[in-house]
Amino acid sequence: MGSDFRLALEARLGSALFSLETPISGLPLAGYRADSRERPRPAAVLVGVTSGAEPAIVLTLRSLALAHHAGQVSFPGGGRDGPDESPLDTALREAQEEAGMERRHVRPLGYLGRYDTITGYRMTAVVASLAPEIILTPDHQEVDSVFTVPLAHVTDPDRYRRERVRYSGRCFEIITLEHPSHHIWGATAALLHDFGSRLSFRSSG
Repeated sequence: MGSDFRLALEARLGSALFSLETPISGLPLAGYRADSRERPRPAAVLVGVTSGAEPAIVLTLRSLALAHHAGQVSFPGGGRDGPDESPLDTALREAQEEAGMERRHVRPLGYLGRYDTITGYRMTAVVASLAPEIILTPDHQEVDSVFTVPLAHVTDPDRYRRERVRYSGRCFEIITLEHPSHHIWGATAALLHDFGSRLSFRSSG
């Protein structure tokens, strides 16, 4: 029964995504545009979905000791480690380093579109299902804690809000996702909104 449920979940998730065979350059681009004089830095994140009775998405709370994005909620992920590393490899490497997600327990299913952040990163989001036996172990040098958000919340449009913030002298509209314990906003919330919208559309169609 558990195996059947996971296959059904993977089929539902995968139907909403771009194939892993899609060239990254062909993925649509959303979010903010970096200044034309500055080339966006490539990065990748893992949108890991648990396969229990109530599927949920894994997020991390970044360490307060970090120089950049300290204390923020994010997906496991980071910058590309060399020009030959693929977004998939980046996402899997970072997920194992930051959250202890062993690759044998992670099944990549597809991509969301690329997303430009206001801090100059061009993120590729890899969606994957996580085996029930996976153990999440944060690396406390980078991550204070690992937590989950129910997939049912991610697909609920009433849980999202739009706000305006100023950064580097410019005003941006951002998305936030309601959570009882954490402030989920910016690129993380935007990617969750994109993913939730895709799943909701597929479910209602």
